[in-house]
Amino acid sequence: MDIKIVFGKVLKELRAEKGVSQERLALEAELDRSYVSALERGIYQPSITKLFDIARVLGVRPGEIIDRVEHEMKES
Repeated sequence: MDIKIVFGKVLKELRAEKGVSQERLALEAELDRSYVSALERGIYQPSITKLFDIARVLGVRPGEIIDRVEHEMKES
């Protein structure tokens, strides 16, 4: 499976678990909401800087996001 698709799935799941809307994530991470949507749909992949910003807003370590992506990649 494409890593961008898996990242998007993980991001959407984490965001839902934390009760954070796309709008709130975008605002607090200083991103455009359409960019967050594109990330979740697997159209884009974030830079390392954006990954850290997203993790900060979601209250997780950037490594946790990467670990979850890695786990999903192994599962598929």
